[in-house]
Amino acid sequence: MGRNKDIIVALIWIGLAMACIVGTLVQVVRRFDAADPWVFWTLLLLLPISALYLVRNVRSGQMVRLSTLYALVNAPTDLLAFFRHLPFAAGLLGTGLLLMAMARPQSEDNWQDVQREGIDIVIALDISASMLAKDLRPDRLEASKNVAMDFIDGRPNDRIGLVVYEGEAFTQCPITTDHRVLKELFLDARSGLIDGGTAVGNGLATALNRLRESEAKSKVVILLTDGVNNAGTVQPNDAAQIAEQLGIRVYTIGVGTKGKALSPVARYPTGQYRYDYVDVEIDEATMRNIADRTGGKYFRATDERKLKEIYNEIDRLEKTRIKVTEHRSKNEEYFPFVLLGGGLLLFGFIMDRSILRSMA
Repeated sequence: MGRNKDIIVALIWIGLAMACIVGTLVQVVRRFDAADPWVFWTLLLLLPISALYLVRNVRSGQMVRLSTLYALVNAPTDLLAFFRHLPFAAGLLGTGLLLMAMARPQSEDNWQDVQREGIDIVIALDISASMLAKDLRPDRLEASKNVAMDFIDGRPNDRIGLVVYEGEAFTQCPITTDHRVLKELFLDARSGLIDGGTAVGNGLATALNRLRESEAKSKVVILLTDGVNNAGTVQPNDAAQIAEQLGIRVYTIGVGTKGKALSPVARYPTGQYRYDYVDVEIDEATMRNIADRTGGKYFRATDERKLKEIYNEIDRLEKTRIKVTEHRSKNEEYFPFVLLGGGLLLFGFIMDRSILRSMA
């Protein structure tokens, strides 16, 4: 093989070996941590070693100058001569892998033990006809449902239930962690499901009954109404006394603007309502008393923005406790590099001392 062509072949093999070394180094740096990263700098020694190898090959024979590359490309090629530099390239790559192994690449296993101390919450929602008033958009009931569902989305670790009440109260959804089902049942809540009126005491008592057997350390009722207790068999203050004894906090929300609001005043046989402007009456004194006795807080929501702020504040006041313990372990990853690097050095040595020995 001509000397020029031999040097080009040597450059090709060295270039391939160097490309493999650089590519492997990039992957090692990305995937692993090195216990001794300074060792990576020793890979630079492979450059002068490669240069000395090329110089030795240039000086070991005469140079042949060619006027064009045509003769070089189309000259007869000895297959064994083409692989003459393979042992050096294999040794170069093997040495690079062994140097990387000396840097001790390590992988890291991380895992966490998470202990969640969730809160059991029941939302007691007034669904009386007055909740169809238009001072909130599209009405008080739909606005209350929409904001409550956003609140549910923000508390994935808590068990939450829903009680609805008009003249009577019933459980729309027991406390559950299946918030998808809970939200579907929220959407189904509508006015007219039970007798008319506003049984605030019954609504609160039913919510308390859902939490009575709960083993959660923190139990909360969010009681929402837009009127005055005028139905039911349980008085709101009596229900508040029960909540106090059970250690259940009650946050009360009065929904409705101040002054007059466009509200239902009559219902046609078709099920449609006739609307007129009527005074908004909320028994705020009772709502405050319920909240104060149970360690909760009373809020007044005069529009959708205020209602959302109220739920955000309740969310901040009732934070779920999460205890996280982190664990880490280091795994040594150098062995594959030692195995492959040593194998390449052995391969290069055998090739140089057997099949390609006559080409040296």
